[in-house]
Amino acid sequence: MEARKLNVGMLGYAFMGKAHSNALRQMPHFFFPPPAVPVLKVICGRHEADLKKAKAQLGWEETMTSWEEMIKRKDIDVFVNCGPNNVHKEPCIKAAEAGKHIICEKPLAMNAHDAEEMALAVKKAGVKAMVAFNYRRVPAIRLAKKMIDDGLIGKIYHYRATYLQDWIMDPKFPLVWRLQKDVAGSGPHGDLNAHILDLSAFLVGKVGSVCGMVETFIKERPIQGAAGDLGAAKGDASKLGKVTVEDAAIFMARFENGALGTFEATRFAKGRRNFNRIEINGSKGSVVFNLERMNELEFFSEEDPKFAQGFKTINVTENAHPYGGIWWPSGHIIGYEHTFTHEVFEFFKAIEEDGPVSPSFEDGVYNNKVLDAVLESAERGTWVSI
Repeated sequence: MEARKLNVGMLGYAFMGKAHSNALRQMPHFFFPPPAVPVLKVICGRHEADLKKAKAQLGWEETMTSWEEMIKRKDIDVFVNCGPNNVHKEPCIKAAEAGKHIICEKPLAMNAHDAEEMALAVKKAGVKAMVAFNYRRVPAIRLAKKMIDDGLIGKIYHYRATYLQDWIMDPKFPLVWRLQKDVAGSGPHGDLNAHILDLSAFLVGKVGSVCGMVETFIKERPIQGAAGDLGAAKGDASKLGKVTVEDAAIFMARFENGALGTFEATRFAKGRRNFNRIEINGSKGSVVFNLERMNELEFFSEEDPKFAQGFKTINVTENAHPYGGIWWPSGHIIGYEHTFTHEVFEFFKAIEEDGPVSPSFEDGVYNNKVLDAVLESAERGTWVSI
Protein backbone atom coordinates (compact mmCIF):
# COMPACT_ATOMS: atom_id res chain seq x y z
CA MET A 1 0.00 0.00 0.00
CA GLU A 2 1.41 3.38 -1.00
CA ALA A 3 2.13 5.81 1.83
CA ARG A 4 -0.15 8.81 2.21
CA LYS A 5 1.19 12.21 1.16
CA LEU A 6 0.94 15.10 3.61
CA ASN A 7 1.48 18.66 2.43
CA VAL A 8 3.77 20.77 4.60
CA GLY A 9 3.78 24.54 5.07
CA MET A 10 6.85 25.96 6.82
CA LEU A 11 7.53 29.35 8.38
CA GLY A 12 11.21 30.32 8.20
CA TYR A 13 14.01 29.58 5.78
CA ALA A 14 17.31 30.31 7.56
CA PHE A 15 19.34 27.91 9.77
CA MET A 16 16.44 25.82 11.09
CA GLY A 17 14.55 26.14 7.82
CA LYS A 18 17.43 24.40 6.07
CA ALA A 19 17.65 21.69 8.71
CA HIS A 20 13.92 20.90 8.63
CA SER A 21 13.70 21.09 4.83
CA ASN A 22 16.50 18.55 4.49
CA ALA A 23 14.85 16.24 7.03
CA LEU A 24 11.47 16.42 5.32
CA ARG A 25 13.05 15.52 1.98
CA GLN A 26 15.26 12.71 3.29
CA MET A 27 12.93 10.89 5.69
CA PRO A 28 10.90 8.83 3.15
CA HIS A 29 14.06 7.72 1.32
CA PHE A 30 15.76 6.21 4.37
CA PHE A 31 12.82 5.23 6.59
CA PHE A 32 11.43 3.14 3.78
CA PRO A 33 8.61 2.45 3.44
CA PRO A 34 7.77 5.71 5.21
CA PRO A 35 4.77 6.13 7.52
CA ALA A 36 3.75 9.05 5.26
CA VAL A 37 5.46 11.17 2.63
CA PRO A 38 6.04 14.88 3.40
CA VAL A 39 5.39 17.13 0.42
CA LEU A 40 7.31 20.42 0.62
CA LYS A 41 4.36 22.52 -0.48
CA VAL A 42 4.81 26.10 0.81
CA ILE A 43 7.69 27.97 2.43
CA CYS A 44 6.80 31.24 4.10
CA GLY A 45 8.77 34.28 5.22
CA ARG A 46 8.97 38.06 5.07
CA HIS A 47 11.34 38.70 2.17
CA GLU A 48 10.47 37.76 -1.41
CA ALA A 49 14.06 37.58 -2.63
CA ASP A 50 15.15 35.28 0.20
CA LEU A 51 12.05 33.14 -0.28
CA LYS A 52 12.76 32.72 -3.97
CA LYS A 53 16.29 31.54 -3.17
CA ALA A 54 15.06 29.21 -0.41
CA LYS A 55 12.45 27.70 -2.71
CA ALA A 56 15.07 26.83 -5.29
CA GLN A 57 17.73 25.71 -2.81
CA LEU A 58 15.59 23.70 -0.40
CA GLY A 59 13.11 22.12 -2.80
CA TRP A 60 9.79 23.81 -2.00
CA GLU A 61 6.95 24.09 -4.51
CA GLU A 62 5.58 27.52 -3.59
CA THR A 63 6.35 30.64 -1.52
CA MET A 64 4.11 32.92 0.53
CA THR A 65 4.78 36.00 2.67
CA SER A 66 1.72 35.60 4.90
CA TRP A 67 1.71 32.76 7.39
CA GLU A 68 -1.92 33.58 8.13
CA GLU A 69 -2.92 32.86 4.52
CA MET A 70 -0.72 29.77 4.37
CA ILE A 71 -2.35 28.27 7.46
CA LYS A 72 -5.83 28.94 6.05
CA ARG A 73 -5.10 26.77 3.01
CA LYS A 74 -7.06 23.53 3.05
CA ASP A 75 -4.28 21.71 1.20
CA ILE A 76 -1.78 22.18 4.06
CA ASP A 77 -1.72 19.24 6.49
CA VAL A 78 1.37 19.97 8.59
CA PHE A 79 2.75 23.28 9.83
CA VAL A 80 6.46 23.57 10.70
CA ASN A 81 7.33 26.70 12.69
CA CYS A 82 11.01 27.68 12.34
CA GLY A 83 10.42 31.36 13.02
CA PRO A 84 11.98 33.44 15.83
CA ASN A 85 10.61 32.79 19.30
CA ASN A 86 8.16 35.71 19.21
CA VAL A 87 6.30 34.12 16.29
CA HIS A 88 5.82 30.70 17.85
CA LYS A 89 2.61 31.34 19.77
CA GLU A 90 0.12 32.91 17.38
CA PRO A 91 0.93 30.88 14.25
CA CYS A 92 0.89 27.60 16.19
CA ILE A 93 -2.44 28.40 17.85
CA LYS A 94 -3.95 29.37 14.50
CA ALA A 95 -2.55 26.23 12.91
CA ALA A 96 -4.07 24.04 15.64
CA GLU A 97 -7.44 25.74 15.24
CA ALA A 98 -7.20 25.08 11.49
CA GLY A 99 -6.60 21.38 12.15
CA LYS A 100 -2.94 21.29 11.13
CA HIS A 101 -0.40 19.03 12.81
CA ILE A 102 2.53 21.06 14.15
CA ILE A 103 6.28 20.89 14.64
CA CYS A 104 7.54 23.98 16.48
CA GLU A 105 11.14 24.94 17.14
CA LYS A 106 12.36 25.37 20.71
CA PRO A 107 11.82 26.90 23.16
CA LEU A 108 8.11 26.41 22.65
CA ALA A 109 7.27 29.98 23.65
CA MET A 110 8.59 33.24 25.07
CA ASN A 111 7.32 32.21 28.50
CA ALA A 112 5.32 29.52 30.28
CA HIS A 113 2.00 31.39 30.04
CA ASP A 114 2.22 31.53 26.25
CA ALA A 115 3.33 27.89 26.12
CA GLU A 116 0.29 26.85 28.15
CA GLU A 117 -2.02 28.65 25.71
CA MET A 118 -0.36 26.82 22.83
CA ALA A 119 -0.68 23.43 24.52
CA LEU A 120 -4.34 24.11 25.32
CA ALA A 121 -5.08 25.00 21.70
CA VAL A 122 -3.46 21.77 20.54
CA LYS A 123 -5.43 19.72 23.08
CA LYS A 124 -8.72 21.33 22.06
CA ALA A 125 -8.04 20.77 18.37
CA GLY A 126 -6.89 17.17 18.80
CA VAL A 127 -3.90 17.60 16.48
CA LYS A 128 -0.41 16.18 16.85
CA ALA A 129 2.18 18.73 18.01
CA MET A 130 5.89 18.29 18.70
CA VAL A 131 8.57 20.60 20.09
CA ALA A 132 11.75 20.26 18.02
CA PHE A 133 14.21 19.25 20.73
CA ASN A 134 16.25 17.32 18.16
CA TYR A 135 18.93 16.09 20.57
CA ARG A 136 16.48 13.51 21.90
CA ARG A 137 16.96 11.84 18.51
CA VAL A 138 20.74 11.37 18.77
CA PRO A 139 21.35 7.58 18.79
CA ALA A 140 23.84 7.91 21.68
CA ILE A 141 21.24 9.78 23.74
CA ARG A 142 18.65 7.09 22.98
CA LEU A 143 21.18 4.46 24.07
CA ALA A 144 21.86 6.38 27.29
CA LYS A 145 18.11 6.43 27.93
CA LYS A 146 17.88 2.66 27.51
CA MET A 147 20.86 2.04 29.77
CA ILE A 148 19.40 4.28 32.47
CA ASP A 149 15.97 2.65 32.19
CA ASP A 150 17.58 -0.79 32.37
CA GLY A 151 19.26 0.19 35.64
CA LEU A 152 22.83 0.00 34.38
CA ILE A 153 23.96 3.14 36.23
CA GLY A 154 21.67 2.61 39.23
CA LYS A 155 20.09 5.40 41.24
CA ILE A 156 20.93 8.77 39.69
CA TYR A 157 22.70 11.28 41.92
CA HIS A 158 24.03 13.94 39.53
CA TYR A 159 23.12 15.50 36.17
CA ARG A 160 25.86 17.85 34.97
CA ALA A 161 25.35 19.74 31.72
CA THR A 162 27.07 22.51 29.80
CA TYR A 163 26.20 24.07 26.44
CA LEU A 164 28.95 26.45 25.36
CA GLN A 165 29.37 28.73 22.33
CA ASP A 166 31.49 31.79 21.51
CA TRP A 167 29.99 33.42 18.40
CA ILE A 168 29.07 36.81 19.93
CA MET A 169 32.26 37.60 21.86
CA ASP A 170 33.39 40.31 19.44
CA PRO A 171 31.99 43.64 20.76
CA LYS A 172 31.49 44.66 17.12
CA PHE A 173 29.13 41.75 16.54
CA PRO A 174 25.72 43.26 15.62
CA LEU A 175 22.53 43.38 17.65
CA VAL A 176 20.83 40.39 16.01
CA TRP A 177 17.36 39.19 17.01
CA ARG A 178 18.78 36.58 19.38
CA LEU A 179 20.10 39.44 21.53
CA GLN A 180 16.73 41.18 21.80
CA LYS A 181 14.34 40.12 24.55
CA ASP A 182 11.18 41.16 22.72
CA VAL A 183 12.02 38.72 19.91
CA ALA A 184 14.05 35.95 21.58
CA GLY A 185 12.66 36.04 25.13
CA SER A 186 16.11 35.29 26.55
CA GLY A 187 19.67 34.65 25.37
CA PRO A 188 21.56 31.34 25.67
CA HIS A 189 19.20 30.42 28.51
CA GLY A 190 16.24 29.83 26.19
CA ASP A 191 18.42 28.88 23.25
CA LEU A 192 20.90 26.46 24.86
CA ASN A 193 19.79 25.71 28.43
CA ALA A 194 16.42 24.74 26.93
CA HIS A 195 18.14 21.85 25.13
CA ILE A 196 20.08 20.46 28.09
CA LEU A 197 17.04 20.97 30.33
CA ASP A 198 14.93 18.91 27.93
CA LEU A 199 17.58 16.18 27.93
CA SER A 200 17.47 16.15 31.73
CA ALA A 201 13.69 15.63 31.63
CA PHE A 202 14.13 12.83 29.10
CA LEU A 203 16.97 11.05 30.92
CA VAL A 204 16.60 11.86 34.61
CA GLY A 205 13.19 13.35 35.44
CA LYS A 206 11.56 16.63 36.32
CA VAL A 207 13.14 19.45 38.29
CA GLY A 208 11.49 20.57 41.52
CA SER A 209 13.40 23.77 42.31
CA VAL A 210 16.14 25.94 40.82
CA CYS A 211 18.64 28.64 41.77
CA GLY A 212 20.21 30.65 38.97
CA MET A 213 22.33 33.59 37.93
CA VAL A 214 22.75 35.44 34.64
CA GLU A 215 25.12 38.04 33.23
CA THR A 216 25.31 40.29 30.18
CA PHE A 217 28.97 41.01 29.50
CA ILE A 218 28.54 43.37 26.54
CA LYS A 219 25.69 45.78 27.24
CA GLU A 220 25.50 47.54 23.85
CA ARG A 221 26.14 46.43 20.30
CA PRO A 222 26.12 47.92 16.80
CA ILE A 223 22.69 48.18 15.21
CA GLN A 224 22.38 45.28 12.80
CA GLY A 225 22.41 45.61 9.03
CA ALA A 226 21.19 42.83 6.76
CA ALA A 227 22.08 39.49 8.28
CA GLY A 228 21.35 35.81 8.25
CA ASP A 229 19.99 33.70 11.09
CA LEU A 230 23.07 34.07 13.27
CA GLY A 231 23.73 37.64 12.20
CA ALA A 232 26.80 37.26 10.02
CA ALA A 233 26.51 40.77 8.58
CA LYS A 234 28.35 43.69 10.18
CA GLY A 235 26.54 46.28 12.23
CA ASP A 236 26.85 50.06 12.13
CA ALA A 237 29.52 50.82 14.75
CA SER A 238 28.35 54.44 14.99
CA LYS A 239 24.91 53.38 16.20
CA LEU A 240 24.62 51.23 19.31
CA GLY A 241 21.60 49.45 20.70
CA LYS A 242 21.02 47.89 24.11
CA VAL A 243 21.45 44.13 24.55
CA THR A 244 18.35 43.03 26.45
CA VAL A 245 19.13 39.36 27.08
CA GLU A 246 21.81 37.56 29.08
CA ASP A 247 25.12 36.42 27.57
CA ALA A 248 25.43 33.58 30.09
CA ALA A 249 23.05 31.70 32.39
CA ILE A 250 24.00 29.17 35.07
CA PHE A 251 21.67 27.37 37.47
CA MET A 252 21.54 24.61 40.04
CA ALA A 253 18.57 22.28 40.29
CA ARG A 254 17.05 19.73 42.63
CA PHE A 255 15.20 16.99 40.79
CA GLU A 256 11.97 15.56 42.15
CA ASN A 257 13.69 12.17 42.49
CA GLY A 258 16.43 13.61 44.71
CA ALA A 259 19.17 14.01 42.10
CA LEU A 260 21.18 17.23 41.88
CA GLY A 261 21.74 19.13 38.65
CA THR A 262 23.96 21.89 37.31
CA PHE A 263 23.31 23.67 34.02
CA GLU A 264 25.53 26.19 32.23
CA ALA A 265 24.82 28.00 28.96
CA THR A 266 27.01 30.74 27.54
CA ARG A 267 28.01 32.40 24.29
CA PHE A 268 31.27 33.59 25.90
CA ALA A 269 33.29 30.36 26.05
CA LYS A 270 36.23 31.15 23.75
CA GLY A 271 37.01 28.27 21.44
CA ARG A 272 33.72 26.45 22.02
CA ARG A 273 31.62 26.54 18.87
CA ASN A 274 28.80 24.18 19.84
CA PHE A 275 29.93 22.25 22.92
CA ASN A 276 26.96 20.35 24.34
CA ARG A 277 28.08 17.92 27.04
CA ILE A 278 26.16 16.02 29.72
CA GLU A 279 27.36 13.66 32.46
CA ILE A 280 25.06 11.53 34.59
CA ASN A 281 26.43 9.84 37.72
CA GLY A 282 24.59 7.02 39.43
CA SER A 283 25.11 4.50 42.22
CA LYS A 284 26.39 1.83 39.82
CA GLY A 285 27.93 3.81 37.00
CA SER A 286 28.05 6.91 34.82
CA VAL A 287 27.35 7.95 31.25
CA VAL A 288 28.84 10.91 29.35
CA PHE A 289 27.75 12.43 26.05
CA ASN A 290 29.43 15.19 24.06
CA LEU A 291 27.72 16.48 20.90
CA GLU A 292 31.11 17.18 19.33
CA ARG A 293 31.59 13.39 19.38
CA MET A 294 27.94 12.57 18.83
CA ASN A 295 28.45 8.98 17.68
CA GLU A 296 30.08 8.06 20.99
CA LEU A 297 28.81 7.40 24.50
CA GLU A 298 31.17 7.03 27.46
CA PHE A 299 30.13 4.47 30.07
CA PHE A 300 31.58 3.50 33.44
CA SER A 301 30.28 0.44 35.29
CA GLU A 302 31.21 -0.75 38.76
CA GLU A 303 30.28 -4.25 37.61
CA ASP A 304 33.39 -4.48 35.45
CA PRO A 305 36.31 -6.32 37.09
CA LYS A 306 38.37 -3.99 39.30
CA PHE A 307 41.43 -4.37 37.09
CA ALA A 308 39.41 -3.34 34.01
CA GLN A 309 37.35 -0.51 35.45
CA GLY A 310 37.38 2.84 33.73
CA PHE A 311 35.33 4.83 31.26
CA LYS A 312 34.87 2.92 28.02
CA THR A 313 33.79 4.53 24.75
CA ILE A 314 30.87 2.91 22.96
CA ASN A 315 30.77 3.68 19.25
CA VAL A 316 27.03 4.06 18.68
CA THR A 317 27.13 2.99 15.04
CA GLU A 318 25.84 -0.59 15.10
CA ASN A 319 22.58 -2.11 13.91
CA ALA A 320 21.83 -3.00 17.53
CA HIS A 321 21.81 0.68 18.49
CA PRO A 322 18.87 3.11 18.24
CA TYR A 323 18.19 4.05 14.58
CA GLY A 324 20.88 1.53 13.65
CA GLY A 325 20.69 0.14 10.13
CA ILE A 326 18.60 3.05 8.85
CA TRP A 327 21.49 4.97 7.35
CA TRP A 328 24.76 3.18 6.65
CA PRO A 329 26.50 -0.14 7.40
CA SER A 330 27.89 -0.75 10.89
CA GLY A 331 30.73 1.53 11.93
CA HIS A 332 29.69 4.45 9.74
CA ILE A 333 28.91 7.67 11.60
CA ILE A 334 25.99 10.04 11.13
CA GLY A 335 25.75 13.79 11.76
CA TYR A 336 23.74 16.65 13.22
CA GLU A 337 21.30 16.75 10.30
CA HIS A 338 20.21 13.16 10.85
CA THR A 339 18.64 14.03 14.22
CA PHE A 340 16.05 16.14 12.40
CA THR A 341 15.28 13.30 10.00
CA HIS A 342 14.69 10.99 12.96
CA GLU A 343 12.41 13.66 14.40
CA VAL A 344 10.37 13.91 11.19
CA PHE A 345 10.03 10.13 11.05
CA GLU A 346 8.77 9.89 14.63
CA PHE A 347 6.33 12.75 14.05
CA PHE A 348 4.82 11.41 10.83
CA LYS A 349 4.62 7.94 12.39
CA ALA A 350 2.64 9.42 15.30
CA ILE A 351 0.25 11.07 12.84
CA GLU A 352 -0.35 7.92 10.83
CA GLU A 353 -0.60 5.56 13.81
CA ASP A 354 -2.39 8.07 16.06
CA GLY A 355 0.34 7.56 18.61
CA PRO A 356 1.87 9.81 21.27
CA VAL A 357 4.25 12.62 20.35
CA SER A 358 7.50 13.19 22.24
CA PRO A 359 8.52 15.81 23.14
CA SER A 360 4.97 17.14 23.22
CA PHE A 361 3.76 20.68 23.72
CA GLU A 362 3.15 19.70 27.36
CA ASP A 363 6.86 18.88 27.58
CA GLY A 364 7.48 22.32 26.10
CA VAL A 365 5.32 23.93 28.79
CA TYR A 366 7.37 22.23 31.51
CA ASN A 367 10.57 23.42 29.84
CA ASN A 368 9.32 27.01 29.71
CA LYS A 369 8.23 26.86 33.37
CA VAL A 370 11.72 25.88 34.49
CA LEU A 371 13.35 28.49 32.24
CA ASP A 372 11.07 31.16 33.73
CA ALA A 373 11.79 30.00 37.27
CA VAL A 374 15.55 30.31 36.70
CA LEU A 375 15.20 33.91 35.52
CA GLU A 376 12.97 34.66 38.51
CA SER A 377 15.55 33.09 40.79
CA ALA A 378 18.35 35.18 39.26
CA GLU A 379 16.33 38.33 39.78
CA ARG A 380 15.32 37.51 43.37
CA GLY A 381 18.61 35.90 44.41
CA THR A 382 16.94 32.85 45.91
CA TRP A 383 15.74 29.33 45.19
CA VAL A 384 12.44 29.08 43.28
CA SER A 385 10.12 26.07 43.21
CA ILE A 386 8.61 24.95 39.92
